[in-house]
Amino acid sequence: METIPVYARRQVPRCRSVHMAVSSYQSQDADLDVGRLFSALWRDKWIIVIGALAITAIVTLLLLMATPQYRGDARVLIDAGESVFTRPDRDPLADQTLLDQEAIASQVQIITSTDLLLQVAEQLDLASREEFNADANLSAFRRGLILIGLAADPSERSQEQQVLTAIRERLSVYPVENSRVIVIGFRSSDPELAARVPNTLAEAYVALESRAQLQNTGAAADYLEREIADLQQEVRAAEAAVADYRAENGLLLGENNAVLATQQLAELSTELSRVRAERSATEARVRSVEAALENGVSVDTLPDVIASPVIARLTEQRANLQAELADLSTTLLPGHPRMQALQSQIEGLGAQIRAQARNVLAGLRNEAGIARDREAELGADLNTLKAASADANDSEVELRALEREAASKRALLETYLVRFREAQSRDQGEYAPAKARLISSATVPIEPSFPRMVPLIGATFFASLLFMIVVTLMRELFSGRALVPAANAPAVSDAASAAPAVSEPVAPAATPSVADAEPEQVGRAAPAAAPARAEGPANDNFSVSAVADKLIRRGAGRALIVAPPGGTAAPNVVGIARRLDEKGLRTIVLDLSGTGYAGGLMDADPAEPGITDLLAAQASYSEVIFGDSRSGAHVMPSGGADPERALAGIERLPIILDGLASAYDIVVVDCGVTDAAGLARLASHESEIILSVDPESGDAAVEAAQDLADGGYDDVLIVLGEDDASPDPDTPVDLRKAG
Repeated sequence: METIPVYARRQVPRCRSVHMAVSSYQSQDADLDVGRLFSALWRDKWIIVIGALAITAIVTLLLLMATPQYRGDARVLIDAGESVFTRPDRDPLADQTLLDQEAIASQVQIITSTDLLLQVAEQLDLASREEFNADANLSAFRRGLILIGLAADPSERSQEQQVLTAIRERLSVYPVENSRVIVIGFRSSDPELAARVPNTLAEAYVALESRAQLQNTGAAADYLEREIADLQQEVRAAEAAVADYRAENGLLLGENNAVLATQQLAELSTELSRVRAERSATEARVRSVEAALENGVSVDTLPDVIASPVIARLTEQRANLQAELADLSTTLLPGHPRMQALQSQIEGLGAQIRAQARNVLAGLRNEAGIARDREAELGADLNTLKAASADANDSEVELRALEREAASKRALLETYLVRFREAQSRDQGEYAPAKARLISSATVPIEPSFPRMVPLIGATFFASLLFMIVVTLMRELFSGRALVPAANAPAVSDAASAAPAVSEPVAPAATPSVADAEPEQVGRAAPAAAPARAEGPANDNFSVSAVADKLIRRGAGRALIVAPPGGTAAPNVVGIARRLDEKGLRTIVLDLSGTGYAGGLMDADPAEPGITDLLAAQASYSEVIFGDSRSGAHVMPSGGADPERALAGIERLPIILDGLASAYDIVVVDCGVTDAAGLARLASHESEIILSVDPESGDAAVEAAQDLADGGYDDVLIVLGEDDASPDPDTPVDLRKAG
């Protein structure tokens, strides 16, 4: 069900039984009837449209009476303002710190400064214009506030302050997001003035920045000149102190600006290392020659022995004799004199070679001794230089401190000299580029910026249309016509606080059913209905009480009671509703018969609105529900709305039934005289069909039962009338056997 839950108090029923039912008609929750709201909008559509048009017309008239305002915008770019040829030789990132968001915001404050605005006002003679005269622009309302002391009198301020206030009211200066562009906007009733003010202000700002740069450059040049003169004296004194200290401590400079003692120590250390290496190599050669001579190893393989020319000649002679001996050994025996002579010569040469090797060994030993003596001498000299170098190092610490002081002052002097030359050249040439430049001048506007008729009129129309719609909806809501009973509404009868009539599932008892009774039996049973009551329980299974109990056991949420042609079901409808209320069920009777008989039996005033008024959207739920004078049940009578309008809203009937079903335990519907086709719109899976039969029904009851059976309603209950002593129904009547 398409409703929106709200909470409201239900109105008191305006019928004759209101004083008897008010105790059971308590405050209940309610839901919004969306369909009712839309119906109200459609009903008042012309009022809404005319109201919106009237508001729009008033606003349009006010806009036409307003003085047009024109707006001009100039744009200024904030940048370094230097070219690649004039930019000082320093870190290129240095200027970026001047162009961050905080710096841009600072430039905005400079543009809107009082001095700059007064300069523009004087240049354009704004004080002579009526637009900037506060006394001439006072409205009658503001004059009244001034008279009673609730507003300040602008005439008490100076003309300069009045002009400045007027400029600030019309001026807007703001930076463009994510850029370094500042927009200077100004509005005025004069289009030419709207363009001249931002252009003049932008030019004055750029000129102010240029003058500030020039002044800063001149001041910097004067400061650097004084600092350079002082630094030159300090540098001379620092360099003289370094020279005097060197002379006093003997810190003479050698190669690469090193102290002479330190340089000699390094050279002597290098020479000592070389001598030690030579001595170690000579001693190793001595040991190798000695080992060869002691072990009888051939010495002609040693490098130092082979290097001797004498040993080389002896080795060559021995090789020749050995070759000759080998040749003769092929023809002569070893004992031959020739062979023995050659062998003797070879042995003599070997002895000479070994003797010469001993001479080489002696020479190597002499070289090793010389190397050791040289090493000792260099070591002694090195120790002497170490002491001298230590003294020089102690003095050099102080020397380096003096040199650092002199170097820092010299570097500062050189830096100041470079900057002084740059500042002096700019100051003398009056070159001071501003850190801002005008990139877009304001042009004379053609169309006013206010009022913009089309957008404002369109927005006014839609806003007023929305306002009228809201007013209509609120009026409908607070009137209660858009409310329906909520699903969680509390019980409205005194019996609602009692325990449910059925707390556990009860096996359904046999109840008279249209599907099981033959037409002849129904026709005969109808005339005998009255005597049956007198006789006792003969017709108890067709009584109102029995049918009500059957509805409770089946858990029916909707009881559709049909009358045969020429008959009425109102007495049985009211009886069943009151019986259900006695059992503790929240019950409501919905009179769809068109006769209003059921509502009359429950003391509902025929003049009161009912279901037809609800369908025609002429009443709300709280206006069409009334209390029964004899029970806690409620009734929704037929009403008195135009039938055609009610039929136009017949599509809402299922929604109304669902809404009632969510607020009540059971809805008893007096369908009047209808057929199976007419029940299709009302029936649901929780519906029970009941055929109300009276003694005068006769064949009409049989025909009605047959029509219901043909329409697919097989399990139809039959009610004949009231019997307070009725037991549960026995078996349903099957009318499908009719035939």
